[in-house]
Amino acid sequence: MLSKPNDNEFAPYYEEYINMVPEGGLLEILNDSLAETISLFKGISEQKSMYQYAPDKWTIKEVLGHMTDTEIIMCYRLLRIGRGDATPLTGFDEDTYVKAACFNDRTLENLLDSFIITRQATLNLIKSLRSGDWVNTGTANEQIATPRAIAYIIAGHEMHHRKILEERYLRRA
Repeated sequence: MLSKPNDNEFAPYYEEYINMVPEGGLLEILNDSLAETISLFKGISEQKSMYQYAPDKWTIKEVLGHMTDTEIIMCYRLLRIGRGDATPLTGFDEDTYVKAACFNDRTLENLLDSFIITRQATLNLIKSLRSGDWVNTGTANEQIATPRAIAYIIAGHEMHHRKILEERYLRRA
Protein backbone atom coordinates (compact mmCIF):
# COMPACT_ATOMS: atom_id res chain seq x y z
CA MET A 1 0.00 0.00 0.00
CA LEU A 2 1.32 3.43 -0.96
CA SER A 3 1.09 5.80 1.99
CA LYS A 4 0.09 9.43 1.66
CA PRO A 5 2.94 11.81 0.86
CA ASN A 6 4.64 13.98 3.45
CA ASP A 7 4.10 17.74 3.33
CA ASN A 8 7.59 18.29 1.91
CA GLU A 9 6.76 16.24 -1.22
CA PHE A 10 4.34 18.68 -2.84
CA ALA A 11 3.41 22.35 -3.16
CA PRO A 12 0.98 23.61 -0.49
CA TYR A 13 -1.54 24.33 -3.27
CA TYR A 14 -2.15 20.58 -3.63
CA GLU A 15 -2.83 19.87 0.03
CA GLU A 16 -6.61 20.14 -0.48
CA TYR A 17 -6.51 17.47 -3.19
CA ILE A 18 -4.33 15.09 -1.20
CA ASN A 19 -6.53 15.49 1.89
CA MET A 20 -9.59 14.46 -0.14
CA VAL A 21 -8.09 11.02 -0.82
CA PRO A 22 -9.15 8.44 1.79
CA GLU A 23 -6.74 6.02 3.41
CA GLY A 24 -6.37 2.72 1.58
CA GLY A 25 -4.87 1.20 -1.52
CA LEU A 26 -4.33 3.91 -4.11
CA LEU A 27 -5.05 1.64 -7.09
CA GLU A 28 -8.37 0.62 -5.57
CA ILE A 29 -9.17 4.24 -4.75
CA LEU A 30 -8.41 5.32 -8.33
CA ASN A 31 -10.52 2.47 -9.75
CA ASP A 32 -13.44 3.22 -7.41
CA SER A 33 -13.21 6.93 -8.16
CA LEU A 34 -13.24 6.22 -11.89
CA ALA A 35 -16.44 4.18 -11.47
CA GLU A 36 -18.04 7.09 -9.60
CA THR A 37 -16.97 9.55 -12.29
CA ILE A 38 -18.33 7.32 -15.06
CA SER A 39 -21.63 7.00 -13.21
CA LEU A 40 -21.83 10.76 -12.72
CA PHE A 41 -21.23 11.61 -16.38
CA LYS A 42 -23.46 8.80 -17.71
CA GLY A 43 -26.33 10.58 -15.94
CA ILE A 44 -25.75 13.85 -17.79
CA SER A 45 -27.43 14.51 -21.13
CA GLU A 46 -25.63 16.09 -24.07
CA GLN A 47 -27.79 19.19 -23.62
CA LYS A 48 -27.07 19.43 -19.89
CA SER A 49 -23.33 18.98 -20.55
CA MET A 50 -23.24 22.51 -21.99
CA TYR A 51 -24.40 24.01 -18.68
CA GLN A 52 -22.21 26.51 -16.86
CA TYR A 53 -23.30 27.87 -13.49
CA ALA A 54 -21.97 31.38 -14.25
CA PRO A 55 -21.03 33.14 -17.51
CA ASP A 56 -17.28 33.01 -16.81
CA LYS A 57 -17.23 29.37 -15.67
CA TRP A 58 -16.51 26.24 -17.68
CA THR A 59 -19.25 24.02 -19.06
CA ILE A 60 -19.61 20.47 -17.75
CA LYS A 61 -17.84 19.27 -20.91
CA GLU A 62 -14.98 21.66 -20.25
CA VAL A 63 -14.63 20.42 -16.67
CA LEU A 64 -14.34 16.83 -17.92
CA GLY A 65 -11.86 17.83 -20.61
CA HIS A 66 -9.82 19.70 -18.00
CA MET A 67 -9.84 16.63 -15.76
CA THR A 68 -8.39 14.56 -18.61
CA ASP A 69 -5.79 17.13 -19.65
CA THR A 70 -4.63 17.56 -16.08
CA GLU A 71 -4.34 13.81 -15.51
CA ILE A 72 -2.24 13.49 -18.68
CA ILE A 73 0.06 16.29 -17.52
CA MET A 74 0.33 14.86 -14.02
CA CYS A 75 1.11 11.41 -15.44
CA TYR A 76 3.87 12.91 -17.55
CA ARG A 77 5.32 14.47 -14.39
CA LEU A 78 4.91 11.18 -12.52
CA LEU A 79 6.69 9.31 -15.32
CA ARG A 80 9.59 11.74 -15.61
CA ILE A 81 10.23 12.04 -11.88
CA GLY A 82 9.51 8.35 -11.28
CA ARG A 83 12.19 7.42 -13.80
CA GLY A 84 14.71 9.64 -12.05
CA ASP A 85 14.64 12.56 -14.48
CA ALA A 86 15.56 15.67 -12.48
CA THR A 87 14.91 18.12 -15.32
CA PRO A 88 12.62 20.89 -14.03
CA LEU A 89 9.12 20.59 -15.52
CA THR A 90 7.08 23.64 -16.42
CA GLY A 91 3.61 24.50 -15.22
CA PHE A 92 0.57 25.01 -17.42
CA ASP A 93 -2.33 27.43 -17.64
CA GLU A 94 -5.53 25.42 -17.30
CA ASP A 95 -7.70 28.16 -18.80
CA THR A 96 -5.49 28.38 -21.89
CA TYR A 97 -5.72 24.61 -22.33
CA VAL A 98 -9.50 24.56 -21.97
CA LYS A 99 -9.94 27.41 -24.42
CA ALA A 100 -7.62 25.82 -26.99
CA ALA A 101 -9.16 22.35 -26.69
CA CYS A 102 -12.69 23.26 -27.87
CA PHE A 103 -14.18 20.58 -25.61
CA ASN A 104 -17.70 21.86 -26.31
CA ASP A 105 -17.32 20.72 -29.93
CA ARG A 106 -16.93 17.10 -28.82
CA THR A 107 -19.62 14.78 -27.51
CA LEU A 108 -19.80 14.09 -23.81
CA GLU A 109 -19.42 10.39 -24.60
CA ASN A 110 -16.16 11.05 -26.47
CA LEU A 111 -14.82 13.17 -23.61
CA LEU A 112 -15.71 10.47 -21.10
CA ASP A 113 -14.03 7.81 -23.25
CA SER A 114 -10.88 9.95 -23.27
CA PHE A 115 -10.96 10.22 -19.49
CA ILE A 116 -11.41 6.46 -19.09
CA ILE A 117 -8.51 5.68 -21.44
CA THR A 118 -6.33 8.21 -19.64
CA ARG A 119 -7.16 6.67 -16.26
CA GLN A 120 -6.30 3.20 -17.57
CA ALA A 121 -2.90 4.55 -18.66
CA THR A 122 -2.48 6.17 -15.23
CA LEU A 123 -3.15 2.88 -13.49
CA ASN A 124 -0.67 1.05 -15.73
CA LEU A 125 1.99 3.66 -15.06
CA ILE A 126 1.45 3.45 -11.31
CA LYS A 127 1.75 -0.34 -11.45
CA SER A 128 5.07 -0.01 -13.31
CA LEU A 129 6.85 1.94 -10.59
CA ARG A 130 9.08 0.17 -8.09
CA SER A 131 9.00 0.99 -4.39
CA GLY A 132 12.09 3.22 -4.53
CA ASP A 133 10.71 5.23 -7.44
CA TRP A 134 7.91 6.72 -5.35
CA VAL A 135 10.23 8.96 -3.33
CA ASN A 136 12.31 10.32 -6.22
CA THR A 137 12.31 14.09 -6.04
CA GLY A 138 11.79 16.42 -8.96
CA THR A 139 10.56 19.89 -9.73
CA ALA A 140 7.26 20.73 -11.41
CA ASN A 141 6.09 24.31 -11.82
CA GLU A 142 9.06 25.41 -9.68
CA GLN A 143 7.84 23.25 -6.77
CA ILE A 144 9.17 20.03 -5.26
CA ALA A 145 7.23 16.93 -6.29
CA THR A 146 7.49 13.18 -5.82
CA PRO A 147 5.69 10.49 -7.79
CA ARG A 148 3.85 9.51 -4.61
CA ALA A 149 2.51 13.05 -4.19
CA ILE A 150 1.59 13.30 -7.87
CA ALA A 151 -0.37 10.03 -7.73
CA TYR A 152 -2.36 11.35 -4.77
CA ILE A 153 -2.87 14.69 -6.52
CA ILE A 154 -4.32 12.84 -9.52
CA ALA A 155 -6.82 11.06 -7.27
CA GLY A 156 -7.71 14.20 -5.32
CA HIS A 157 -8.05 16.36 -8.43
CA GLU A 158 -10.70 14.03 -9.82
CA MET A 159 -12.56 13.98 -6.49
CA HIS A 160 -12.35 17.78 -6.23
CA HIS A 161 -13.93 18.33 -9.64
CA ARG A 162 -16.57 15.67 -9.12
CA LYS A 163 -17.56 17.47 -5.91
CA ILE A 164 -17.70 20.82 -7.75
CA LEU A 165 -19.85 19.26 -10.47
CA GLU A 166 -22.26 17.82 -7.91
CA GLU A 167 -22.51 21.01 -5.84
CA ARG A 168 -22.36 23.79 -8.43
CA TYR A 169 -23.49 22.25 -11.70
CA LEU A 170 -25.85 19.36 -11.17
CA ARG A 171 -27.87 20.79 -8.30
CA ARG A 172 -28.54 23.94 -10.33
CA ALA A 173 -28.86 22.61 -13.87
